Order: sequence, then C-alpha cells, then structure tokens
Amino acid sequence: MNFEHTITSEEQLRATLGYPSEIVTRKTINYIDEHCRSFIEKSPFITIATSDLEGNMDVSPKGDPAGFVKILDEKTLAIPDRPGNAKADTLSNIIKNPNIGLIFLIPGVRETLRINGEAKIVQDKWVLEQLTVDGKTPSFAIIVSVKEAFMHCAKCIIRSKLWQVDVAKQASVPSLAKVLVEHGKLEISVDELDGMIKNDEQTNLY
Repeated sequence: MNFEHTITSEEQLRATLGYPSEIVTRKTINYIDEHCRSFIEKSPFITIATSDLEGNMDVSPKGDPAGFVKILDEKTLAIPDRPGNAKADTLSNIIKNPNIGLIFLIPGVRETLRINGEAKIVQDKWVLEQLTVDGKTPSFAIIVSVKEAFMHCAKCIIRSKLWQVDVAKQASVPSLAKVLVEHGKLEISVDELDGMIKNDEQTNLY
C-alpha cells in the first residue's frame, strides 16, 4: 500500500505532537520503589516484549496468581516460565538480545506499570523455588535487571473499556482450535484439537 504522508523524522513528529510535560519526563525511575512493589505484588498478568538481533519483535502474555513476578531486590525481578508450546520465542530472543519490556496489569485497575531493562535466563534453585506453584517448580526463570519503571496513565484502558464486563460479554471470537486448524491447514478435526487443548489446560498448567 502507498501512503502520501509518512512521518520519517523526529522533527516532523514533534511538529504535530509537541513535547511531553515535566510531569511526564520526570515520572521514570530506575528501581522498584514501594509503589512499583505494591503494583507488582497485586498483578496476575503481564506482557513481555522482546526481539531478536534482526529486530523481529515478539510480545508474549504471562499470567499466574497475583504476585507471581518476584521482586528479588529493588533492581531485580524474577519471572517464572511455565509450561507452554515449547516455541519459546521469548527465551530464544533473550539469548540473542537481552533488552526486554514489561507491562503489568491488575484487573479493574485502569493504570498500568511499565518496566524496561535487560534479561537473562537462569536455573538457580533458590530462585526457582520462590516461583513454585502447586508444588510445581518451573524449569527456567527470566531475571530482569530494571533500567526504567513508570506508571502509565489510564486513557487506553478507558477508551477500550477493557474491564467493563458488559463489553466483554459481547465479544465473540472463533475457538483457538478452529483458528489453529485453519491457519495450519491441519489434518485434524476442530473438535479433536479442541479436546486436546482443553486437556492441556487442565493437566499442564504448571
């Protein structure tokens, strides 16, 4: 597709957008303070952004009981890697490129917490034991060294009506099984794959 008006410089961007206020420029800190700690301890869901050396991006959702991301100290977080599909895009990217971005969400809370830093993958027993749930210890932990931490305003949540139950009930999407069969042109029925997915959800959470 061809576009006639493409922004290609910071000067063009700022000519329309303007510049952030002092409140915005001073909101970023480089450690976990009591406010960040409180938010992290209440959050059951995060998104993790990583990329490989070629700049190919990936954003992965992670969820667990609230407080599943452990604060090891004011500059260090530990995130469990639970059983998945073994594609391991996040882990593979971290090996190639340690830069990482996190967004923490709390159901019903309109603001979010954003953290940027560098990551590594570890298997230290003392870390993994802190991430145990239902007697199951993860094989890996993602360790994040915090470089930036800041609260994000509520406007995107307000606009999306993300936490409004009446809006959520209206959403209708095809099942994961149907999408996988059609995307992958799989020689398996939707019902059969749906059964496999539901079994995995019941038996392989941790």
